[in-house]
Amino acid sequence: MVRRPLGQLEAEVLAVLASAQGELSPADVQARLSGHPAYTTVNTVLSRLHGKQFVSRARRGRHFAYRTVVDEPRLVADRMCDHLRYASDPCHALNQFVRSLNPDEEQLLRTVLDGDALG
Repeated sequence: MVRRPLGQLEAEVLAVLASAQGELSPADVQARLSGHPAYTTVNTVLSRLHGKQFVSRARRGRHFAYRTVVDEPRLVADRMCDHLRYASDPCHALNQFVRSLNPDEEQLLRTVLDGDALG
């Protein structure tokens, strides 16, 4: 099992929910995540996201089913902007970010910057 920061797992869970066509149970979310996190870990993350009002939940039998209530791309963009705003050297931070992109991500960024991206 791969350990990752909780913030990263929260982002991954939100991405799974955002890509779903409806509500997902914790087991459904767990099955779609890489790294095979424990069911209890996924359930805890979902409960925390519910507390932060990022997801809604509805009782389905003995368990809950979850869906996002936030715009996940907007949330990710806001986090990126917040990190950049508080960087002591934003130019260096952006440079490091761009250098960390894989070729597909770099091409996507070029498409966005050229104004050719949909969305």
